Amino acid sequence: MTRTLLKTLPWLVLAFVIFATVSPIEMRPHDFLPVNVDRAGAFAVMAFLFVITYPRHWKLCAVLLLLGAGGIELLQFISPSRHANPDDALIKAAGAAIGCVAGWGVNLLRTRTAALS
Repeated sequence: MTRTLLKTLPWLVLAFVIFATVSPIEMRPHDFLPVNVDRAGAFAVMAFLFVITYPRHWKLCAVLLLLGAGGIELLQFISPSRHANPDDALIKAAGAAIGCVAGWGVNLLRTRTAALS
């Protein structure tokens, strides 16, 4: 049960990120954080979840998430009320990189802890 939830969670976050990126601007979720913090944070969380869910494939996750930041940004051309911006893609990629490094670190600690047990 927990493993199934763990494997589903990053995909749900990806779906939410795509929805938030492509949906009309008035449907975009709003909170109290600056928009760049939202962008980086969403990609950091998503990357972290993918890397801890697929620890053997963390390099592939990192590459796909970094490229995906640009790809998801380009999806904004679908929506007439949104516009793609290279700076936004870089912020998303930076968040993804931070999430990948954090996930890799957690996986490393889990591996070392398991080896000591």
